[in-house]
Amino acid sequence: MRSASAIIAALLLVAPAGIATAKDQASFVEPKLYIAKGGSASPQVALTLDACSGQTDLRILNTLVENRIPATIFVTARWMRRNAEALAVMKAHPDLFELENHGLNHVPAIDNQPTMFGLKTAGSEAGIRSEIQGGVDAMSRASVAKPVWYRDATARYSENGIRIIHDMGYRVAGYSLNADMGASLMAGQVEKRISAAKDGDVIIAHINQPSRVAGEGVAKGVLALQKKGFRFVRLQDVTVSAQPVHSGV
Repeated sequence: MRSASAIIAALLLVAPAGIATAKDQASFVEPKLYIAKGGSASPQVALTLDACSGQTDLRILNTLVENRIPATIFVTARWMRRNAEALAVMKAHPDLFELENHGLNHVPAIDNQPTMFGLKTAGSEAGIRSEIQGGVDAMSRASVAKPVWYRDATARYSENGIRIIHDMGYRVAGYSLNADMGASLMAGQVEKRISAAKDGDVIIAHINQPSRVAGEGVAKGVLALQKKGFRFVRLQDVTVSAQPVHSGV
């Protein structure tokens, strides 16, 4: 059973974004998520980390454990199969890590275009459902609690994708601050982005790219933010209220 020491009000804003100017091209939805501000005396952010596939960045994981920094980790079935040891560490610290669904094979929940940022999309409503449920089933087999949140690959969705996620009983995990741009930025850039986070931000970064320098920036950035007096919360500690601003959301 999920519990939290504090229930924090949050605001979920979902906004559409056009792929290009051509009218005949498909559109996608890029959800944004904020938590309530803690105020000047106790500013707070939610750190969310994607474990898409690949390995585990121990620079980040060890920093979080050693400094008692909570985070929400979005895991795919592929990542869990390859990272049993890191998964065990996360499960051994339920007070720090909330594990949520990132899908079966890291596929965008999009049915109205073939690719998104070079990744093949689910392509159909059935494909979206299969990707979501596959992640849920893998988490169950790994003895991970049933997820509440879902984040797809690329964090972009078709309108049908948003609807299906909600119909299946899950919440869409947006974000307000992209810290590492898919682990593609230099360490200093990532550190600067995270350390400049504002009260109420939901940060997205990646914990599955140990060979890239971005991970060093994630570790240093969260420590800098902690030193500034920010408190870190998990999404399971958050009560959300959805305010639809786009049809189907």
